Amino acid sequence: MGALGPAPPRPRLRRGSGAHRRPNPQSPENRRERRDPGEQRDPNAAAMAEADIALIGLAVMGQNLILNMNDHGFVVCAFNRTVSKVDDFLANEAKGTKVIGAHSLEEMVSTLKKPRRIILLVKAGSAVDDFINKLVPLLETGDIIIDGGNSEYRDTTRRCKELQAKGILFVGSGVSGGEEGARYGPSLMPGGAKEAWPHIKTIFQSIAAKVGSGEPCCDWVGEEGAGHFVKMVHNGIEYGDMQLICEAYHLMKDVLGMEHDEMAKVFQEWNKTELDSFLIEITANILKFKDSDGKYLLPKIRDSAGQKGTGKWTAISALEYGVPVTLIGEAVFARCLSSLKEERVQASQLLEGPKMTPFSGNKKAFLEDIRKALYASKIISYAQGFMLLRQAAKEFGWTLNYGGIALMWRGGCIIRSVFLGKIKDAFDRNPELQNLLLDDFFKKAVENCQESWRRVISTGVQIGIPMPCFTTALSFYDGYRHEILPANLIQAQRDYFGAHTYELLSKPGVFIHTNWTGHGGNVSSSAYNV
Repeated sequence: MGALGPAPPRPRLRRGSGAHRRPNPQSPENRRERRDPGEQRDPNAAAMAEADIALIGLAVMGQNLILNMNDHGFVVCAFNRTVSKVDDFLANEAKGTKVIGAHSLEEMVSTLKKPRRIILLVKAGSAVDDFINKLVPLLETGDIIIDGGNSEYRDTTRRCKELQAKGILFVGSGVSGGEEGARYGPSLMPGGAKEAWPHIKTIFQSIAAKVGSGEPCCDWVGEEGAGHFVKMVHNGIEYGDMQLICEAYHLMKDVLGMEHDEMAKVFQEWNKTELDSFLIEITANILKFKDSDGKYLLPKIRDSAGQKGTGKWTAISALEYGVPVTLIGEAVFARCLSSLKEERVQASQLLEGPKMTPFSGNKKAFLEDIRKALYASKIISYAQGFMLLRQAAKEFGWTLNYGGIALMWRGGCIIRSVFLGKIKDAFDRNPELQNLLLDDFFKKAVENCQESWRRVISTGVQIGIPMPCFTTALSFYDGYRHEILPANLIQAQRDYFGAHTYELLSKPGVFIHTNWTGHGGNVSSSAYNV
């Protein structure tokens, strides 16, 4: 592909002078050279290569990422399929910044320095492919397209391979942190064509959230779809965290009979412990929030949870690769069950459960039991998530830095918490760690919570409180710590009715078929695993 010719004539988009630009606390002037505000500008400057990066998609996340990059000294060209949104953005949210705009993809490309860097923040699926197909004829070998949406990781792998054949570098990057994270520091998880990383590293690590002594919550994840796979697992863990907090809330409300302000104070206190996290923090804020009528808002909200699919993708991947990510699966199913609102209303009038009696135990002690049950279950959830990451790395030949991934999630993203620093420490101690539960810190943490965990589940079951994630977490822990499980009976049953064979403990790797009834033959089914 040859170099681009002059950009076609087009109307000039408004560009701010920078006089009212929001002060940047991280001093972008020290990060890269900025143009002197008094410097004379070429009237055709917008047609010259002056933008460091372009971003397509001006929904809230896109706008906030652009403003974030601007704050850190990068010149961004904004584009949107509906061109009027570009004009509106420059005239309002981006007024007084260095952001420039384009009315066409050709114009946008003409503003970019080489290698050209273009971020897509559009709906996952066909919209991404449509923009890629339109961009490729405008680009040259070595230019970079970055998909910052929630794309399915297999799509990212496919796009990497297709674009590699055309000389274009493709990056699939997870972006987490919501609107506020995009604006002031998200967690970024880039993967794909590694040759692109040196050209986007400075931008990505500058705008990412910072933790500790300033480490950015962004590093190269791995090849092909690794970045989006890691983001998918992040979102699955997010489903688990949210459901675990909901189960704790349910126990407080219906077992202990606590009022909203009282529960809010408990979550505020928990946020000073090992549970210190963004989700615990906002739960306290939600519980104490009052509507315009002075009444608490939370009880008014319909108890039917939505989902966009990434948690489901995580559960499907776990089944596909044979990894027991049970907690995330139950969190997805809990949302599915919540959506059956009309059926549940009807069932509540027909189906009997245990009689609810006032709690007669030590309330403070039971609250501490709930806290420990939540912490132990959270450990299980993350242990399962990292098991899935490790298996995917084996399946696809990815080299994943598990401690680095924990650091990327340590700040900026929805699951950010102090807890993630402990995961990084575990992988620093042993980069080949097979399971977080085998690390001394997490082993002792679960042991310390175990009695409380079991008491909470026993109490909840007796009273009839649904706790799908608390209970599946404990079941996984008990299963994982058992040397012998009853799966030998399953193998015998499979061989009995289907001649599927089995192995003896004394002869692993040797598959045997038994004629259990004396009527069958000696032919066995081929061995296979699902």
